[in-house]
Amino acid sequence: MATTANISKKRKFIREGVFHAELNEFFTRELAEDGYSGLEVRVTPQRTEIIIMATKTQQVLGEKGRRIRELTSVIQKRFGYPENSIELFAQKVVSRGLCAIAQAESLRYKLMGGLPVRRACYGVLRFIMESGAQGCEIIVSGKLRGQRAKAMKFIDGLMIHSGDPVNDYVQYAVRHVLLRQGVLGIKVKIMLPYDTKEGKGAKKPLPDHISIVQPKDETPIVTPYSEPKERKVEPLPPQIGHPQQLPPQQQQQQPQQHMQQPPIQGGMPGNFGY
Repeated sequence: MATTANISKKRKFIREGVFHAELNEFFTRELAEDGYSGLEVRVTPQRTEIIIMATKTQQVLGEKGRRIRELTSVIQKRFGYPENSIELFAQKVVSRGLCAIAQAESLRYKLMGGLPVRRACYGVLRFIMESGAQGCEIIVSGKLRGQRAKAMKFIDGLMIHSGDPVNDYVQYAVRHVLLRQGVLGIKVKIMLPYDTKEGKGAKKPLPDHISIVQPKDETPIVTPYSEPKERKVEPLPPQIGHPQQLPPQQQQQQPQQHMQQPPIQGGMPGNFGY
């Protein structure tokens, strides 16, 4: 990532994707207890900025910024960045209840603490719906009780599964819980609300969303009144029709035109006078 050689656009996109995926995996393992919820990479001509989104930003920074400096040094050496060319920032998540990654980590630690599956899932589901989500779906699969593996699904509210709005409205997270009896899988899906102001939800409305506009308040009519309106008279275009319908001047000119035609000479049938 540190080199600026001339490469094709395809290789450039692949390299950026691998860089993002490796950073995400590193932060997921390192900052799991601090409510890590994703990252954003901004590349400028002077430096590269990495914004870490978490629920506990103070723990990400560490005492006097010590921990974030250690993370910066590790990333700098791993990807070969020069000194002072990469910088890390910590940003607090706006709404923890609408972040699928944060809720999956929360459920993971509840299950690792020995809380029953139903109680843990219903607690997370209620917290998500109270945070303003349109819908939520939690799936826990594995050896929940006994030696037989099964899956339990907890659903509340509205959830869409197809179409382009899924990319804007649905957040998805998968986590694994390593327990003594085996591995449990956790899937959390949250459908965000439509919110354009505070930034808590999606900015595009759903295609089938209908908003009814309330009528404006009108002043009540106390006494009857009339509004005078002048009718605009348009002149009719001149019409040419039967001689009886023509004006008298044109009727006098028309017989004179018939009188000026030459008379037809008489003769035998078939004998035309030339």
